Amino acid sequence: MFAVEEIVRRALQEDIGSGDVTTLATIPAGTIARAELVAKQDFVLAGMDVARTVFQVLDPQIAFEALKEDGTSIKRGEVLAWIKGDARMLLQGERVALNLLQRMSGIASLTAEFVAAVTGTDAIVVDTRKTMPGLRVLDKYAVRMGGGQNHRTALYDGVLIKENHIAAAGGITAAVAGARRYAPHTLKIEVETETLDEVREALDAGADIIMLDNMDLALLREAVELVDGRAVTEASGGVNLETVAAIAATGVNLISVGALTHSVRAADISMLFQ
Repeated sequence: MFAVEEIVRRALQEDIGSGDVTTLATIPAGTIARAELVAKQDFVLAGMDVARTVFQVLDPQIAFEALKEDGTSIKRGEVLAWIKGDARMLLQGERVALNLLQRMSGIASLTAEFVAAVTGTDAIVVDTRKTMPGLRVLDKYAVRMGGGQNHRTALYDGVLIKENHIAAAGGITAAVAGARRYAPHTLKIEVETETLDEVREALDAGADIIMLDNMDLALLREAVELVDGRAVTEASGGVNLETVAAIAATGVNLISVGALTHSVRAADISMLFQ
């Protein structure tokens, strides 16, 4: 909750600054209003508690009644929540609440599309660190609401040895050995690979997870067969809604999709005074 409140307070300060001149000039102090959040399209909902937090940070007396739960499939025209309180506070919180709610719902909706596309396979759709700076906790929560799973949260909670680490360390074997010496036993070690030779080296070095980066379908199948369950396999690169089903059919365990959070289209939601 603290992380969410911190995000909300920063966003409100950015938007309101020294004061909402339009609202202060046009709305008499003490005016009470009631508003509703309305879906303007179909989407998967995420971020209701975040929207509630926006208004309650501004004024704890504001009543926020959520009518829909996160993770729910929403239809155009449905009312998501009722809000009642000081009209000035409602207007000052409107844009921040909608920005966060729309972004999170857009992420959840896109994630749900990817998850649906791999139905019938054992592949799990996961996110990446390609999130909006400062909003990672919200972005990754939204992925879960869409039915996906989270990759590592940040640099501190998982070892992911990528091509630049490999180059600087002197190879995959040296990089994995260094990670084993440094990292606690609770952290998994993942290695990015682009060729079958690199997959073999990562296996021999004892990697727990092997990222199969930008491999075509034939190479992915060969790599999965080579690994043969000795490590978790993750497909990455070139993943979109047109390719994800075929990628999942190769037998990979995980499919990481940066687009879930870096190229999301916000859901269309409005706040309307009654």
